[in-house]
Amino acid sequence: MSQEPIDQSVPRGIRLAAAWSWRVLVIGLALAAVLWLIVELRLIVVPVLIAILLTALLAPFVAWLVRRGAPKWLGVITALLTLFAAVGVLTWLIVTQMRAFSGSFVTKSEKAYLNILDWLAASPLHISQTQIDQYVDALIASLQKDSSGIWSGALSVGTTVGHILAGILLTLFSLIFLLIDGPRIWRWVVRIVPARARAAFDGAGRSGWVSVGHYVRIQIFVAFVDAVGIGVGAAILQVPMVIPIAILVFLGSFVPFLGTIIAGSIATFIALVYNGPVNALIMLAVVILVNQIEGHILQPLVMGNAVRVHPLAVVLSVSAGALVAGIAGALFAVPLVASLNSMVKYINAGSWRNKPDPLSLPTAEWMRQAAVEARDELIAEGSKAAGAEEKNEGKK
Repeated sequence: MSQEPIDQSVPRGIRLAAAWSWRVLVIGLALAAVLWLIVELRLIVVPVLIAILLTALLAPFVAWLVRRGAPKWLGVITALLTLFAAVGVLTWLIVTQMRAFSGSFVTKSEKAYLNILDWLAASPLHISQTQIDQYVDALIASLQKDSSGIWSGALSVGTTVGHILAGILLTLFSLIFLLIDGPRIWRWVVRIVPARARAAFDGAGRSGWVSVGHYVRIQIFVAFVDAVGIGVGAAILQVPMVIPIAILVFLGSFVPFLGTIIAGSIATFIALVYNGPVNALIMLAVVILVNQIEGHILQPLVMGNAVRVHPLAVVLSVSAGALVAGIAGALFAVPLVASLNSMVKYINAGSWRNKPDPLSLPTAEWMRQAAVEARDELIAEGSKAAGAEEKNEGKK
């Protein structure tokens, strides 16, 4: 067959740019279609992704129990009960502490409200109690006028609560099966891939899984540091309900940046109600300081080193994830980027070329080899980090 002659009047650079442009456009359209499908199925995708993160946290504990001679089912039940117990204890501490301060909190809030009214009246704005009552009456009248909107909003809230409950059940269901039968589920996924690509796909997937495990463990450390920082600041300032504040910060820190700010705002409000505006401003400064340490040190440096992603990529991935998918995007951005980074590195390394089809091995042998490779990778990463530290010390 004769090739079509190339138009020499078009510069070679333009031809290359055009060839790359349509390819990039096709890839962009494919990614957009995938993102659209994920958004449409978010009520299923988000619970499954949360279950995957929890599996990365609990699977090493289950494996440790199995190595100690416990049956697999007992290890899974023990891990789940440990998770439920930890969440239950944290919830119990929050509820009991807040119940103990509930009476004084209402009284203090009313007093703070009256002080704010006095300050507004004495300020250059000269806003009186009568004017505030008029604003409140106008707001109530507007709400009564738009009662249909209220009912639709109530229905929306009811639908959201139903979605949350369904998401929790789906998360637990997925978590149980991933802990029990995760390797076999992965082998089923590998079976879909063409035979010649299975070795690369299998190794890349397991390399990405190791990075996700690193992320989950380091994120717990980051949340603990945030909770200790804000909790100690609240204790020094003698702000009540220090334990609930620290727990809320710990739980909120799993949503990067935004969670710490919201939990810190609660601490600032409590400081305002009990200790006055000066104490609240100092508490706000503590919250901002801890948030800056998380955003500029813990997330980029500690998290970046743990998941082998550059600190700039961590910041940009969280920002992009928040813009594309809100809180869920910020939560899953870093583990997604970390796993993709590990998968690309594994494929580029080419160590999979001489490996047989993973499905040709028995499941037990395949799992044993996977565990050995994951252990060797962790040892290699530790040796590489130690060598880098020795090299830096030698330069000093």
